[in-house]
Amino acid sequence: MRVKRRSKHRKVVKFYATCFGFREPYRVLVDGTFVYHLLLHRLLPADDALQSLLSASRPPPLFTSKCVLAELRRLGKSHAEAFDAAGLLATAKCEHDKVVSAVDCILSLIGDKNHEHFFVATQDSDLRAKLREVPGVPVIYGLKSSLFIEQPSVQQRKFAQLDEEKRLHMGKTEYQMQLKVASDGKMAENENASDDEKKRRPVSSLVQNALGVADKSKFKKKRPKGPNPLSCKKKKPKPQLSAAQNQGPKADGEAKRKRVRKRKKSHTVSKPTEATVS
Repeated sequence: MRVKRRSKHRKVVKFYATCFGFREPYRVLVDGTFVYHLLLHRLLPADDALQSLLSASRPPPLFTSKCVLAELRRLGKSHAEAFDAAGLLATAKCEHDKVVSAVDCILSLIGDKNHEHFFVATQDSDLRAKLREVPGVPVIYGLKSSLFIEQPSVQQRKFAQLDEEKRLHMGKTEYQMQLKVASDGKMAENENASDDEKKRRPVSSLVQNALGVADKSKFKKKRPKGPNPLSCKKKKPKPQLSAAQNQGPKADGEAKRKRVRKRKKSHTVSKPTEATVS
């Protein structure tokens, strides 16, 4: 279960890094409820616990605000330890002349699009519900002795999709602005060019040059210019035998073929013929 949970958290962090430009070191904005939860369940040190949660290479810096500290002070002795721990964190500057509630202070620090790229850590369910409607705000919360990152809400996914489509498809007004910038930038070159060259030049090339898009011809794939030199190697000639070596086995063969076996004649002793008696 821990492996699956960690992989889900990594996907969430990757989503915000890809769609909203979050980069390390990640910045975490905590409120009093989250600090109290960390101390209650002894999730200390807090920066190490959050580093493991975010799968970061270094501990993320933790921030709070003066309004959050003022709220913890008003809660009294029950949150005295949380007030002391929150006082050790870095303080994010909020533009409030008078102290406001922690929820309003955090929402003002986040703004419309979370330009500071804060991870907001809170146990307040109302604040978490409001942050889901703001694009680009990852929310961290605790459940007993474990920490979690909320999955991106439907509003955040739709905003990321619309933002991507906006970058891919240029509107008419943006097209005209880019065309004007490109034409102004190429004014000096166009004065020296001939009339035929001006007519041949397409409008899309001006827009591409204004956007910094390079021509496709500059990025041709490298292909082999010739065959493999190892395949073109000449075969080594076979060593030729000398005349004596060529004739040697032939002579021996001929001698073997000419050889004739001689049969041994058996020497029979002739018996003396008996003289006939007349």
